[in-house]
Amino acid sequence: MKTLLRLICPVLLAVSAHADDAANGLAAKLGAMQQDGASVVRLKMEVQGAGKSTLQLQIKQRRSGAGTEVVYQVLWPKERAGEAVLLRKMGGGAATGTVFTPPTTVRSLDGSQMKDALLGSDLSYADVVENFFLWKQQAIVGTELVNRVSCDVLESKPGKGEHSNYGSVRTWVDRRRDVPLRVEKYSASGKLVRRIETTRVVSNDKKQAVPANLTVSGAGQGSVTEMNGASVKHGVSFGDREFSPAGFMEVGAVRAGGD
Repeated sequence: MKTLLRLICPVLLAVSAHADDAANGLAAKLGAMQQDGASVVRLKMEVQGAGKSTLQLQIKQRRSGAGTEVVYQVLWPKERAGEAVLLRKMGGGAATGTVFTPPTTVRSLDGSQMKDALLGSDLSYADVVENFFLWKQQAIVGTELVNRVSCDVLESKPGKGEHSNYGSVRTWVDRRRDVPLRVEKYSASGKLVRRIETTRVVSNDKKQAVPANLTVSGAGQGSVTEMNGASVKHGVSFGDREFSPAGFMEVGAVRAGGD
């Protein structure tokens, strides 16, 4: 028996190490794809619940290994034009945010508010800036079909010193294209908090396959958010002022003027 165990244990350790390498490699690749530099996105966001609301948004992003800065700014409807949300997450620190309401109202977001809704949608503020593929704990926990596409199920968990409102995240990854087709986010107690489904995949301006249309639902919220990415442009140049309340006010004044 001892001889048999001596033979089996190294094999099991080798299989486990291979699985860990596969999970870490997949997570690293997906994490790097999110750190795609400076870009600007046009997005239509439709929230369907007790009522229905539609926003046309411009999103400015600076994403790198050093951190993430994102500005969501409302272009339409006219009565909300100029509203903006700035979100930052630098290194392993906690996310921070600022909300701007024209003409001059600026409100800071603290860490406890990062789980709140982004512009009334089923996404939270933290969802916008949190790159869970970079968390220390990554594991492939199964293989399943999503819309007849074979996917590896990657489970991500925050490690010590990594700030998150979630206890774990599971991602169903189309390995042929390395595109997430489904994401489920869970609380520390294991309760499903949010589900994100990819409904359309396109090739972006970098010739990469990426999600273009998403459906977001929050457990028990009774609403669904449809997100349609109309266009994306990478390699743009931003000034720091564009990621500040002063920059929001300038854009908000132009929008209020009807440009």
